Amino acid sequence: MDTTRRRALAGALATTALAAAPLAAPRPLGAQPAAVKVGAVLPFSGGLELFGQQARLGLELAAAEINAKGGILGRPVELLFEDNKTDPKTSVEKASRLVARDEVLAICGPITSSARDAMIPTMARGRTPLLYATNYEGGACGRYVFCFNTVPNQELAKLVPYLARTKGTSFYCFGADYVWPQKMFAHAEKLVAGLGGTIVGKELTPFGVKEFAPVIRRIEASGAKVLLFALPGADGITFIRQAEDLGLLQKLTVGFLGFSEAYLGAFGPGKGQDMYVAVPFVASSEATGPRDFVARIRARAGKETVVSHYVMTHWLALTALARAVEKVGRIDREAVVEGLEGLTVEAPTGPVTIGAKDHHVTLAMFLARTEGDRLVTVEALGPQAPEAGCG
Repeated sequence: MDTTRRRALAGALATTALAAAPLAAPRPLGAQPAAVKVGAVLPFSGGLELFGQQARLGLELAAAEINAKGGILGRPVELLFEDNKTDPKTSVEKASRLVARDEVLAICGPITSSARDAMIPTMARGRTPLLYATNYEGGACGRYVFCFNTVPNQELAKLVPYLARTKGTSFYCFGADYVWPQKMFAHAEKLVAGLGGTIVGKELTPFGVKEFAPVIRRIEASGAKVLLFALPGADGITFIRQAEDLGLLQKLTVGFLGFSEAYLGAFGPGKGQDMYVAVPFVASSEATGPRDFVARIRARAGKETVVSHYVMTHWLALTALARAVEKVGRIDREAVVEGLEGLTVEAPTGPVTIGAKDHHVTLAMFLARTEGDRLVTVEALGPQAPEAGCG
C-alpha cells in the first residue's frame, strides 16, 4: 500500500548513538517480573489514522493473548504506542525515544514507506528490530528489518492473469505519483505483456486532487477493460465515487491494489461493487481460522469493528516476536533477530514463514471482490513467496 501516501520524506534523521543492551535484568525476590516493552510507531493523526487504528487492534489482541499464556518467558508484554502523525521526521523522533529511553525490545510500524525508510537508520544504529506489517513496494532489507505483509508479486501474480482471462486484456493504470504505485505498475506491465495484453494508458497523480472527471474521461476513451488502480486513502475514495457517478465503473472492471476491508462503506450505498483485489486475509471467510480471528477481535473491540489484513499482519508481527524469543530462550534485541530468521508461525490463514535472509514472509493469498459491504473470496491462491527486492 505504501510509501509517500501522504507526503514526501522530510527532515533530518536523529543521530543519537544507541546501544543494543540485553533487556532482561535481575529483580528482587517477590517482585513482579519486569514488562517486555514493545514500541509501536503508527499514524493516529495526519490522514492515515484509519490504518493506524487497524494496526493497533491487531497488536493489542496479540499482546493480550501472549500475556494470557504467561507472557514472553514469564514476563508480560507492554505496548508503548506513539503517534507519528503520518510524518517521517516525527517517526524518527518517536523511534529514537522508544529505543534509547524506553529500551524497547522492538518497534512495530509504521504505515508509510517514507516513515519506514526514515526510521531504518535509527533502528540499525540502535540494533533494534523493526517489524513492518504494511503491504509495500519491496526493497526494505537489512538485519533489523522484518516485513510481515505483501510485496508486488504476491498481490499481482494471480490478480492480473485472472482479470485478463475473465475481464479483458486491455489495461489502464492509474495511481498516485510515488514509489509504491510506480513499482506496482512496473510489475503489472510485465505480467500484462507476458499474457499478450496491452497497457493502453498509464497516469500518476499528485495527492490532494479533488476533481477526477478529466482522467475518468481519458480512461473511458481508451477502451480499457480493466483499470489497475493504486490511489490510496481519501483520494482513492473520491475517485471511485466520481467514477461511479460518471458511469465509468459500468464499462470496465477495477483491480484495486492495496485494498482492504478498511475501505468498505466509504464509497456510498451501492458504490464500489465488483472490484477485485488480492489480499492475505478476508474477514468474511467462513474458514475456521479467519472466522475465529475476527470473533476474537470483535469480542474486544465491538461487534461492528472492521477487520482488515492490517489487523492480521500486525497481530502476526507481535506473535512472531514472542515465538522468536521463546525459540532462542533469552530476551534481548539480537535474540529477536536470531529467532525470527526462518521462523514459521501459525496465522489465522495458515503457516507463515519468515525468510532467513530477506526477512519477508511467504503467506497465503486470496483473490476477492467487493460485494455489498464486504469482501468475498473468489479463490484461495495458496502460499505465495515474496520477491523481496533485496538484491
